[in-house]
Amino acid sequence: MGGMLDDTLTWGNAFVFLLWGVVLLVLVLGFVTYAIYFERKIIGWMQLRIGPNRVGPLGLLQTVADILKLLIKEDTIPRKADRVLFMLAPALAYVPAFGVLAVIPYTQDLYFADINVGLLYYVALSGITTIAIVLGGWASNNKYALLGGMRSAAQMISYEVPLVISVVGVIMMSGTMNLRGIAEQQGDWFWQWNFLPQIIGFVVFVIAAVSELNRTPFDLPEAESELVAGYHVEYSGFRFAFFMLTEYVYMYAIAALTTVLFLGGWHAPLAFLDFVPGIVWFLLKFALVVFFLIWLRGTMPRIRVDQLMGLGWKVLLPLAILNVFVTAVYLELFVK
Repeated sequence: MGGMLDDTLTWGNAFVFLLWGVVLLVLVLGFVTYAIYFERKIIGWMQLRIGPNRVGPLGLLQTVADILKLLIKEDTIPRKADRVLFMLAPALAYVPAFGVLAVIPYTQDLYFADINVGLLYYVALSGITTIAIVLGGWASNNKYALLGGMRSAAQMISYEVPLVISVVGVIMMSGTMNLRGIAEQQGDWFWQWNFLPQIIGFVVFVIAAVSELNRTPFDLPEAESELVAGYHVEYSGFRFAFFMLTEYVYMYAIAALTTVLFLGGWHAPLAFLDFVPGIVWFLLKFALVVFFLIWLRGTMPRIRVDQLMGLGWKVLLPLAILNVFVTAVYLELFVK
């Protein structure tokens, strides 16, 4: 953890790193468990339904029961599937999702890895999940799964391009790809945060991030009406759970990344509120982004695949490039 260890790698330091890794894993698994619960509750509230209310007080153990059911279900592998790749794909999807969390700074002194190219590390590692999804669809030896995998790859690659370009303006203004450095340079007043001067990049980033998460209104890879659940149609039990876990871990990662890049990280929205610990502000902003993602799912209908690709290539990509040019002109003319 940042500030706690020196640069010398010893067995003691390695044990502490491992311990903190286990702590992060437990926290993320707890987030996934109750993000699913609150998503069902919030969408139920929006649609005038009750939501989970049977298992445990207020239904708090419903997701735990669902996860237990997945873990003890029979693990089936299609007879003509590529067994090695079929078993590898869920793990290959989840490991990068968890690995990207290493570079997220929660406060100025609370972080796991402080690397100079933290943003580049995030983008590079998250791209591996696309390969895992294609691999899962292809290894299933099922035409529906293959179609879902290819459609998912096309969507994720198409939206990764504007997603990356949308943060170039933030990098230009901050002069660094270090996530902690980007958060530190945003002041203690909300109008100093990057989401205002980078409003175009912020909008493009949010839309592209929702598509990267394969969530409504961009949940075409899992469009049950056409694809019989998409690339993971042949998966069951804990392997299916790994794919679902990946989606919610990425929700955690995207919410944290949005907070750091555009919403001031751990900074208070008003300077006189800086007596509140930074981690509290970070968690409040993080929760707001997660709620926004759930709100979208409960509100928006799924769009068609031609609308999806057109939005990515014809609207978001030009806007992201325009944002880079506008930022460059601003820095050249007004920033000495």
